[in-house]
Amino acid sequence: MLEKLQKIIQKYEELREQALQPEVFQNPEKAKIVNKELSNLEKTYEIALRYKKALAAQSSAEEILNSETDPEMLEMAQEELDEAKKEIEKADQELTIALLPRDPNDDKNIYLEIRPAAGGEESALFGAELLKMYLVYAQKMGRKTEIVEEQLTDIGGVKFVMVKISGDNVYSLMKFESGVHRVQRIPETESQGRVHTSTVTVAVMPEAEDVDIEIDPKDIQIDTYAASSSGGQNANKNQTGVRLHHLPTGLIVNIGDSKSQIQNKEKAFAVLKSRLYQIELDKKIEAERGMRGNQIGTGDRSEKIRTYNFPQDRVTDHRIHESWSNLPSIMAGNIEEIMDKMVVENQTKLLEASMSGE
Repeated sequence: MLEKLQKIIQKYEELREQALQPEVFQNPEKAKIVNKELSNLEKTYEIALRYKKALAAQSSAEEILNSETDPEMLEMAQEELDEAKKEIEKADQELTIALLPRDPNDDKNIYLEIRPAAGGEESALFGAELLKMYLVYAQKMGRKTEIVEEQLTDIGGVKFVMVKISGDNVYSLMKFESGVHRVQRIPETESQGRVHTSTVTVAVMPEAEDVDIEIDPKDIQIDTYAASSSGGQNANKNQTGVRLHHLPTGLIVNIGDSKSQIQNKEKAFAVLKSRLYQIELDKKIEAERGMRGNQIGTGDRSEKIRTYNFPQDRVTDHRIHESWSNLPSIMAGNIEEIMDKMVVENQTKLLEASMSGE
């Protein structure tokens, strides 16, 4: 174990030294890569230092217990040994989790899509509330948000919305949100006070990089159109909106939020690449499902993952069978506890799978 801990510590300190070299910090691209590695390894490094310190404390206490005869010294040494053993056990568990294989997409930015499903206008209104919840949460966590495409109903519901969320480890924070979100409440549009059940689908896609997906220009049909405002009125008479049709898959991407056709085209290709990348990820997940069946849920966007029950002031995640109260606070973007719980549960499942040899 000491050898493993020393390798972690040495790797981190080498990276830290590398980051201070002129050829690195004067090169933004190299600096970005090294600092990203440092950031990813920092938590593991801190655990390794604690682990090493606890092992040294254990060895020292055992040496005193084997050589001393003074009762007071023996009592102090036993207390130190007990504390060291507790710290070793804790650090060992934390280090095991920290060394689990990382999802290669965890560091990536994401595209988050929200679409109403069953429930008509109530579904669209709840979609708008989910959008606000995610935007506030992302901003609280220091991530950057950008509405890429938005189509609203006349009373402020969401027909469709796509948001790009950028920053550190965005995909690792948000990837468990893909699926069907169900709401149970009395809609504002309901005159008789009956509780309705509506659903909204959420899709979280890692942003694809050029190395992830290559698109053959022959496979793309590009059209332009007059971009419209969210209310449906033509924002201008210029053909600034861009529509991409990927012929092999039938995927269609419409982007018209910018007044620049060039910017809309760039955004449209970025979104298309991410959708194609998600298709490849879905195939990979399906192929690995037998090996990785202990992970949270299936990752399928048709899977019912969560219910927001307003009459009972409760939100329930069906994958981990856990509920939280204070729905108004949750809908206001205070979802850190839920998100952290999803990450911990997934780590636990992965740990169980690794220990059982799956």
